[in-house]
Amino acid sequence: MCEQTERLLTGMADAGCTQEEIQRARCFLKTGNLSELTKFLKQCRCGLLDRMHESQKRVDLMDYLIRKTEKQSMK
Repeated sequence: MCEQTERLLTGMADAGCTQEEIQRARCFLKTGNLSELTKFLKQCRCGLLDRMHESQKRVDLMDYLIRKTEKQSMK
């Protein structure tokens, strides 16, 4: 496997992609289907963003609970 391919797959792992997603990307690379690989990487990115937004909602909720608890303890 060439160095560029290895870097791409390692980068996907570092970004939190699943082994299944990495395998799928490897297939696109083996067949030289770079337009489908790009489309797939964009889909993976969207999934990561969705998870990030869900995490942010949980953090916001925790911030709310902390503020509410701090207000009650000051009474």
